[in-house]
Amino acid sequence: MANIVLAHGAWSAAWAWKKMRPLLRAAGHEFFSPTYTGLGARAHLAAPTVDLSTHIQDVVGVLEFEDLKDVVLLGHSYGGMVATGVVDKARSRIARVVYLDAFVPKDGQSLFDLVGPKAEGNMRKGAEKDGDGWKLTVNPMPPDTAPEDVAWASPRRRPQPIKTFEQKIKLESTEASPPRHFIYAKRNMPGDAFRQFADRARSEAGWTCDEMDASHNPHITCPQELMTLLTKIMASA
Repeated sequence: MANIVLAHGAWSAAWAWKKMRPLLRAAGHEFFSPTYTGLGARAHLAAPTVDLSTHIQDVVGVLEFEDLKDVVLLGHSYGGMVATGVVDKARSRIARVVYLDAFVPKDGQSLFDLVGPKAEGNMRKGAEKDGDGWKLTVNPMPPDTAPEDVAWASPRRRPQPIKTFEQKIKLESTEASPPRHFIYAKRNMPGDAFRQFADRARSEAGWTCDEMDASHNPHITCPQELMTLLTKIMASA
């Protein structure tokens, strides 16, 4: 059984993993799902100063205060940025990293660097128009999301401080990376930003890769299938 710690996606929070919690619990896992500063139940803490390093520290704090070891760190979407920073700061506590359709930055890269200038420009325009200049407006849910899930999730999603996408990650650890696994959701929308990381995982040592016939939020749209795949990954040597 594993200690699984979540680094959730942008605009999201722990609430989005509601369907996964009973599945993980039934399998005997401990599941920790910290919500980032400024989002979800902590939306009242949103401020222009909140950046990527804030969110990294949100997760590192859980590892340290809960004294977690041999952790499976699960990073979804933007959470891949956070998970990469968490490994850098708390390598001794991490046994494995699973990137779920997530960004995988290299040293000195921001999320804006990884999505490209067109997507960055659109997001900046949205922040200027509807986000007081510092809040990224919420992206729509994938088109294959069931109407009842859209109705549940949409009111809970919150704008995200733009500095979380602007700040370039700084990696300082000299320790070897833990085993890394990438799950690619192959039904992504046009402009798919995640295939590049699946391709990288297939070509670099220290990585394994799987695909899911799912869109970007399998923890919402097909939780049982995601649970089956996570179980396979965690059982592998």
